[in-house]
Amino acid sequence: MKIIFSRKGFDSGAGGVPSPIIAGRPISLPIPTKHRSETTYADLGLSDIVEAATNGRITGGNLCHPDPMFQDGRCAFGQTGAAQAHLANNAVGVGDVFLFFGLFSQQGSRDRHHRLFGYLRVDEVVVLGANPTAANQPPGFARQHPHTIGDWKPNNTLYLGTGQVTDTASEALRLTWPGCAVSRWRVPEWLREVGLTYHGRTERWDGTDTLNVAARGQEFIADIGERTDARQWCDGILSTLGRSSGEG
Repeated sequence: MKIIFSRKGFDSGAGGVPSPIIAGRPISLPIPTKHRSETTYADLGLSDIVEAATNGRITGGNLCHPDPMFQDGRCAFGQTGAAQAHLANNAVGVGDVFLFFGLFSQQGSRDRHHRLFGYLRVDEVVVLGANPTAANQPPGFARQHPHTIGDWKPNNTLYLGTGQVTDTASEALRLTWPGCAVSRWRVPEWLREVGLTYHGRTERWDGTDTLNVAARGQEFIADIGERTDARQWCDGILSTLGRSSGEG
């Protein structure tokens, strides 16, 4: 089994600001785009939020890239180009788990940090190719997935499975150490032993629980095999991601 830490949503490069945490709920803002999308921020009910976050630079009428896409306990996530080649080269597929993370900040706070906000447990991999059509739209999703629109790299691929976006800003989902640089993550002890792609250099690790995460890159892969402690950690994270903010 593999766990993929997958960077998504607004950051300093895409969108230019963190996604907000509003009333205890992290809201991952999909990145803006000018093509290969039929979805605006208004379509997603995010007009006021994106306009407030960007001081009106991005409005509800702007197109966005709603990916990963969540609906009714299912998730559809598209990848292409070098990032998809990295997933394919590491044989990511059925049974593996994507943990989606992004840059967030509490309203009115300067505390910018990385946190997990959703997951996908893969049960199907569909190679869409360079010229997908509306017929490639995954069933069960009301909006057209962007990776089924327009021209893409030949390895354009869709990952499908069970998944959910969280509505709680649990401390257990925070990756960045409090009071530290955004890129300084607290991680489970098993991760250094297992290893994480793009993080092979010794200087990226500090002890057994701290990782200085790479500034660029979308997909970081840990091949945990049958390791019990890693699977238990993953199960705990999925449980927290699926827990309502109104629960315990």
